[in-house]
Amino acid sequence: MFTHAELVDASKKHLWLPFTQMKDYDENPLIIESGDGVKVKDTEGKEYYDGFSSVWLNVHGHRKKELDEAIRNQLDKISHSTLLGMTNVPATELAERLVHITPKGLDRVFYSDSGATAVEIAIKMAFQYWRNIGVEGKDRFITMKNGYHGDTVGAVSVGSIDLFHQIYQPLLFESFKVSYPYVYRHPSGDAETCLKECLQELKETLEANHEVTAALIVEPMMQGAGGMIRMPEGFLSSVKRLCKEYNVLVIFDEVATGFGRTGKMFACEHEHVVPDILTAGKGITGGYLPIAVTLTSEQIYQAFYADYTEMKTFFHGHSYTGNQLGCAVALANLDLFDHEALVDKVSKKAEFLQNELNDLLNLNHVGDIRQLGFMVGIELVKDKKTKQPFSKEERLGYHVTLQMRKEGMLSRPMGDVLVFMPPLSSTEEELKAMVDIMKTSVWKITENNLS
Repeated sequence: MFTHAELVDASKKHLWLPFTQMKDYDENPLIIESGDGVKVKDTEGKEYYDGFSSVWLNVHGHRKKELDEAIRNQLDKISHSTLLGMTNVPATELAERLVHITPKGLDRVFYSDSGATAVEIAIKMAFQYWRNIGVEGKDRFITMKNGYHGDTVGAVSVGSIDLFHQIYQPLLFESFKVSYPYVYRHPSGDAETCLKECLQELKETLEANHEVTAALIVEPMMQGAGGMIRMPEGFLSSVKRLCKEYNVLVIFDEVATGFGRTGKMFACEHEHVVPDILTAGKGITGGYLPIAVTLTSEQIYQAFYADYTEMKTFFHGHSYTGNQLGCAVALANLDLFDHEALVDKVSKKAEFLQNELNDLLNLNHVGDIRQLGFMVGIELVKDKKTKQPFSKEERLGYHVTLQMRKEGMLSRPMGDVLVFMPPLSSTEEELKAMVDIMKTSVWKITENNLS
C-alpha cells in the first residue's frame, strides 16, 4: 500500500493528466481514493462535493447499489467480446432501449467509447452518406464559434475554441464557423436581436456553401466547454429548419446535454427538434464506464446497406465497441431513470436551484448566470456594469475553484466561467450546500482579495 506522500510523489513523477498544465498539478496535487453519493474523498480523508459530476458524468452519485450490482452480474457472464461482425446481449438490448428514449426517427445505434469518438463517427457518417448516395462535393462542415466536440482530430476540426484548438491548426480540416447566440456578450444584450443576427449569419453561410456542406454540428440548447452558453428560445428549431431548406444534415452533439442533464432526457426535446445524427455519452452509464453512441435515421443507415462489392461499408470501429460491462450498467442506469422518475425530478429541482443561484448575482463580480436544468455557468467579470472581463493572466476562475476545493467542493472552470453540474441525484439540501460554497469562494477571491 502506498502512503499519501508516496502516491503524490508517484503521480508527479509518472502521470500526465488531461487538459492540465502539470506545473499547476505539482503545486496543488489531489488524489481521490473513494466516493459515496454526491461526495468523493481524497487520500488524506477529506471529503468534497462532486460539483461537476466528475467532469459532467455522474448521474446517481457514487457507489449506486443498482449500478454496482449490474457490473458484478455481467462479470459472471462475460466482460467483453467484439462487436465486429457480431453482437452481444446487453449491446443489443441497450440499442433497443436507446431508440425508444431518443427523439422519434433515430433508429440506428453505433457504439463507441467517448464523446469525441461519437462525434468522429458522426462526421465520417455524414461525409460518407453523401458519397454513398452519389452526391459528390459535400465534404465540408458548419460549426459554431466557441463550440467544443472532443479532442480527436476530426472533432477538433469542427471545434472552435482557440485555447484548446489553435496549436493543432496545421493538422485540421477547415470548417465554416458561424456565431452561437451568446446573448450576454452580444452588443445589444437582447436575446431576440442576438438570435436574429446569428440566424441571418447562418442563412448566408448556407446560401453560399450548401452545395459543399455535408452537415452542421451544434450543441443543442447549452454550449458546454465554450462557457455554458444558453441558446435563446427558438434558435435550435430555426437551425434545423434552415439546414433542411438547404439540404444539409444536422448533427446534435448531446454528449454533455443528454441523459437528463437539462431537465429533458435530451436537450433537443426542449424545442421538439430531431436531428439527422445525434451523439451522446457521459451520463449514459451513470458515470461508471466509457460508453458513447452515435444514433442516426434509417434513411442514413440504408445508404450504407449494400453488397460488399459496392464498397459502401462504414469502415469504423473500436476494440471495446459495445462492451458488455458498459452496456449492462447503461441498462441499469436507464432502469433507474424510469423507477426514480429522475428527469422530472431534475426539472423540478432546477427551479429550487435557480432560486439559490440568484443570490450569487448580488456579488459584485458575478456578471451572468446561465442555467438549464442541472447545467450551470457563472460568468465572473471585473466590472459588472461594463461586463469587462478579467485578464487571462489573473486566472480568476481557476483561483475560485481552488478556493472551492478548500471549502469542500470540486469543479473546473471554463476560463472565468464557473461550471456547476452536480449529480442529478443531488437533494435540495446538497444543492444549497454546494451553492453556498460557490458563493463563499467567489466572495473570498473577488470581493475580499480584489477590494
